[in-house]
Amino acid sequence: MVAVAQLVEHRIVIPDVAGSIPVSHPIFLIPQISKVPWMCCPLCQSSQTYRFHLDNSREYLRCRRCELVFVPKSFHLDATSERAYYGLHQNSPQDEGYRRFLNRLAGPLSKHLETQSEGLDFGCGPGPTLSVMLEEMGHRVSLYDPFFADHPEVLERCYDFVTCTEVLEHLASPYKVLCKLRSLIRPGGYLGIMTKRTPPAEQFGSWHYIKDPTHVCFWSDATFIWLANQMGFGSPDFISGDTLILHVPHLQG
Repeated sequence: MVAVAQLVEHRIVIPDVAGSIPVSHPIFLIPQISKVPWMCCPLCQSSQTYRFHLDNSREYLRCRRCELVFVPKSFHLDATSERAYYGLHQNSPQDEGYRRFLNRLAGPLSKHLETQSEGLDFGCGPGPTLSVMLEEMGHRVSLYDPFFADHPEVLERCYDFVTCTEVLEHLASPYKVLCKLRSLIRPGGYLGIMTKRTPPAEQFGSWHYIKDPTHVCFWSDATFIWLANQMGFGSPDFISGDTLILHVPHLQG
């Protein structure tokens, strides 16, 4: 973590997601609030950013160009604390509530896929589940996660689809990561995403999503439209408030 003048201990509570049991843990340190210089947007690199929200733990900036809301890097957890936080998650293929949650993406995505399509579950976490569900539907799925499935060779192949469920909100360098993922998708393929979209400014401070200290990027419809235009996807297919699919067009000619 970037050095700061003072650290304060916060008790972290994992929200109740898909039937999981909330867990609190006092070990994570977050820097006290301190004024930071305006930063370039980590997605579009624009310097046209402004303070969107301020609370007792972090500052949140918003980009005027792509409308991404992001947390300055001085408030990010270090890699050790980040991994420890993820390790508290208790997701597994045996959790029916978690399966229902992931089916918000698996169901719509599978309708686009040919039998035996080849995919990558990027950011699969400590208990890969979406990959199991898609394999049950007849597809082949490779896994990658920088903490729990660090197999860089899978990032050197191309796929019919890539999934990112509850991943984009964790990315410190979203443009770099998404450019890489875009390069892995074959023409005609799909990028399936799950991340909650940013609420209006007056609701942001009470939004449970910002209570997770590993969440550092917050996405809106406008942000995904910018992303699609920038990276050569078709128009986003917004399935629900936290699920969307981006399509890579077939090559012309």
